[in-house]
Amino acid sequence: MRRPLARALTGGLAVIAAGAVLPLASPVPAAADRVVIGGQAVRITDSPWVVALSSRDRFGGSRAGQFCGGVVVAPTKVLTAAHCMSRSVLGAAPEAVRDLRVVAGRERLMGAGGQEIAVRSVLVDPAYEPATNASDLAVLTLTDALPASYVIRPAEPGDEAAAPGTPAAVYGWGDTTGEGRYAYGLRAAPVTVLPDAACERAYPGGSGGRYEASTMLCAGDTAGGHDACQGDSGGPLVARGRLIGLVSWGSGCGRAESPGVYTRVTTALQPVAEALQTGAGTGR
Repeated sequence: MRRPLARALTGGLAVIAAGAVLPLASPVPAAADRVVIGGQAVRITDSPWVVALSSRDRFGGSRAGQFCGGVVVAPTKVLTAAHCMSRSVLGAAPEAVRDLRVVAGRERLMGAGGQEIAVRSVLVDPAYEPATNASDLAVLTLTDALPASYVIRPAEPGDEAAAPGTPAAVYGWGDTTGEGRYAYGLRAAPVTVLPDAACERAYPGGSGGRYEASTMLCAGDTAGGHDACQGDSGGPLVARGRLIGLVSWGSGCGRAESPGVYTRVTTALQPVAEALQTGAGTGR
């Protein structure tokens, strides 16, 4: 079944079942030091553009309140999945979450390193469709700037980094098993960008969700075993040193023939950039 990959706030922070129809944000974590399915530990110094979204008020303090991922594209701008900013994940509008923060430069969530910076405003892509997860992207503006060295360059239209067959990696602190075991340290899993035709066959519509190539791309391992999972939503998919996607949704975690689906950054950024120029956004 279709699930976005966020850590959802449902009443008392219940754990999301692995096959539930949800985005990939995360529920209450279990004590485990593993993350993205089939991944391995990575150093934040090698991937400083990966950040965690945090609210201890909403998600507790056991993992610094982490519920989604994000990626730094400018010193004061972080991209994440639009569904991470939804009421179904946060339990309220983002402006009502008083401690909504970005955790940057911290490899282990319970460590003391890095920075925690408040989110000043949230802009959800005007084309975002919650029912289909199309254009699943939001821009967070921070109250303070991060170092320029944290920034990763997004791929542009036509960039070969997003071409089918390209090796890529997905990053996050989410579920490592599909059974509610959440990571304390940053991890990454190797995946391959897949052709749109393969993604459309995997997700033709109905209860499993529909793949829309105009705003989505998919990546995975045809044998299964490497994927994003709950808690990884909004995190980066990176190929050839460029940001090509944001963790969005999929069917289960690490299943053969059910690749992960990502927001296609090359098409999603343009409408958001236009909206930013108009001053649109939700202030805090």
